[in-house]
Amino acid sequence: MTDHPTLPTLPTARLGAGGPEVGVQGLGCMGMSFAYGPSDAKESRATLERALELGVTLYDTADAYGAGENERFLAPFFAAHRDELVIATKFALAIPPDDPTRRIIRNDEPYIRQAVEASLKRLDVDVIDLYYMHRRDPNVPIEDTVGVLADLVREGKVKQLGLSEVTATELRAAHAVHPIAAVQSEWSLFSRDIEAQVVPAVRELGVTLVPYSPLGRGFLTGSFANADQDLTADDYRRTQPRFTGENAAANLALLEPIRTVAEAHGASTAQIALAWVQQQTRVHGLPVIPIPGTRKPTRVEENARAATIELTESELALLEPIAQKVAGDRYADMTFTSAGRE
Repeated sequence: MTDHPTLPTLPTARLGAGGPEVGVQGLGCMGMSFAYGPSDAKESRATLERALELGVTLYDTADAYGAGENERFLAPFFAAHRDELVIATKFALAIPPDDPTRRIIRNDEPYIRQAVEASLKRLDVDVIDLYYMHRRDPNVPIEDTVGVLADLVREGKVKQLGLSEVTATELRAAHAVHPIAAVQSEWSLFSRDIEAQVVPAVRELGVTLVPYSPLGRGFLTGSFANADQDLTADDYRRTQPRFTGENAAANLALLEPIRTVAEAHGASTAQIALAWVQQQTRVHGLPVIPIPGTRKPTRVEENARAATIELTESELALLEPIAQKVAGDRYADMTFTSAGRE
């Protein structure tokens, strides 16, 4: 038995054409062992269990999160609930032996085959449900990369294929080789670049969109105001231009309309920001399954409630201008995104 408050189970959406039904919210697991400062393993495990109770069935990780540590951390939870959930992991960010702080993008066949075997072993599974190309190496034809991934599907090592941070043109080229189930890109009230080309392509091809950082890496929740001042020295967000210095101060002011809407709903700013992402399913006519990351069971509960919030047309209009006013790039090095290839 649990003493958690009773919450409705999340509704579901289909993951790719002919894929499984999963909760309309997934869980980003990166922060449980990487990037966002110290974490509590016991609390993270409780978060995983609480998420599943609430109908979260898509769990997102990557081999680059803690150099495999995140996959290893999640393995016991996955083993205990293998038939109840969908495992998504990623390849492409290789760690050079001489500098463990760097990442090199690799999409070549030898690396992919090495990466998938390593992930299968760390996750302790026979097959990966959803395997993403984490980042795109423009020097390798995407048709070649997806051809290798299609072989992995035929070999029974992978069930579905996903792409992260790709352009609409790249998605169409990839989909022509093998059906792509999901595209993972940053999408939030602060980041809406994908709406111009990627979202229409995703809708046209019957692909599911999986927004990462739907809460603006926590900034939209109001949990921190300036990364340099409020976060620990090992927190990755201190390297991101939006969250430091004058940019942080300018962006903090943009939360005001979110607070206004939150007050009207008796909700948190996090819930309104997440409800906005969830509502893009209806706005754009495609399956949208955001993967907010958290390490606290109470935050999972808060996020799940966001799926029941309906924003009015006037509220959507109030939130509409925010993204255009955001100061600073998403990353210090935008070459790791699709932005330069659009």
